[in-house]
Amino acid sequence: MRIAIVGCGQLSRMMALAGLPIGLKFSFIHDDASQNLDCVEGLGIIERSPNPTKNADGTNSYDADAIAALYVALGEPECISVEKEQVDLALMQALAKCCPIYPSVEAIEACQHRGKEKQLLTDLAIPTSPYLYNASAIEAGQKLGYPAMAKSCTEGYDGKNQWVIKNDADAQAFDKLAMTDYIIEAFVKFEKEISLVSARSQSGEIVHYSLAENHHEQGMLTHSIAPALNIPAHLQQQAQDYMESLLNNLEYVGILAIEFFVVGDALMVNELAPRVHNSGHWTQLGSITCQFENHVRALAGLTLGSTEQISMTGMFNLIGTAQPPLDALTANSKLYWYNKEPKVKRKLGHINFIVENEQQVREQIAQLAARD
Repeated sequence: MRIAIVGCGQLSRMMALAGLPIGLKFSFIHDDASQNLDCVEGLGIIERSPNPTKNADGTNSYDADAIAALYVALGEPECISVEKEQVDLALMQALAKCCPIYPSVEAIEACQHRGKEKQLLTDLAIPTSPYLYNASAIEAGQKLGYPAMAKSCTEGYDGKNQWVIKNDADAQAFDKLAMTDYIIEAFVKFEKEISLVSARSQSGEIVHYSLAENHHEQGMLTHSIAPALNIPAHLQQQAQDYMESLLNNLEYVGILAIEFFVVGDALMVNELAPRVHNSGHWTQLGSITCQFENHVRALAGLTLGSTEQISMTGMFNLIGTAQPPLDALTANSKLYWYNKEPKVKRKLGHINFIVENEQQVREQIAQLAARD
């Protein structure tokens, strides 16, 4: 069986590395002319998506013959997936005429736009922070209070395209930017951020991984600990209930990640990601079946693997690290290098390690942070 993936970054790389040992074949759709292809070089067919035609309303359309030729060049895959939510929906809709898209175009669209994502959560009665869409920051300050967070509805990740609005002066400055298509959220006072990564098969089988506790700097994930520390069982169940509501509503196939804020004795959704997720990288060492293998198992129509956790696990992102830090390897760790061009504030790899207790996981994270 052959699976095609839109995107040529590290997530595509790790999906292929998880699927090749079980006999799956991969192709990659290069949809960004500026993207380096080293992450997936040698792992399968790489093809450039055709150039779209711009419609009068600003949307894209694709020539049917060009899409058919792309599908043949990709090796006629049985299905197509994505490694990122910011893909051209018109391209995905065109490709859907050739083979199934997992997760569906509708699911990708729901998670691609922050406003639509918020509406989906509201429709399913899943708590999320109060927000306004395309309102002035001054109005948002009056209704939501300060501080507030402005976020672009698209192309916002790792702290990019996000603005903290602390007072009227910040609000006035933001309004002068004349932004369009954004939301402004009430600032949530939370105890910690956690995430749940789960998979749903084509037959509707659902499996959940342990909750992960996530730590950020300047909006970028630096490290995760799984299982999340000091989370009561009822919050684990609450997270799984919210996840299952989303997965079943969207008739989802593959991995979905939900980032939660822990607010007192309840959870509030921060973001959704319709793909394998950075906060689930720990599963490569800490779980019987990693998120990448379960994603491709779901795409291939296979039985999902066990998500049982083997040991307490830490995941440390290598951000801006120019070379693989081989000297950081220890007897209880593994290094995952992405083959990406080194840049400041770019995730270039990660280290997973397993430990016996909370003290050990914190000590090893501190050691990695000190050398980084």
